[in-house]
Amino acid sequence: MRRFGMVIRLKPDKVEEYKELHRNVWPEVLKTIKECHIQNYTIFYKDGYLFSYYEYTGDNYEKDMEKMAADPITQKWWALCKPCQEPLETRKEGEWWAEMEEVFHLD
Repeated sequence: MRRFGMVIRLKPDKVEEYKELHRNVWPEVLKTIKECHIQNYTIFYKDGYLFSYYEYTGDNYEKDMEKMAADPITQKWWALCKPCQEPLETRKEGEWWAEMEEVFHLD
């Protein structure tokens, strides 16, 4: 299992819209997330930033992320979510959410 922490800004005028979207995540999106071996997925909000945490349990992360990105329903979902978000300037090339470095973990 591999843990991921990701961060992105949330546009101030889109906070409520984003929260409302996530109160009613489409079942097909949730199904795709699980099929791509992601579990324990949580998104937190604080002071204009979103922080997500999830655990990846598969054996080919890149392939599973390509599968998710190719899913037409997920693409429609992202089309609603992305206008609410503002990526960090310091993210790596190709990232939307910036992957964070894990500096501590306790089981």
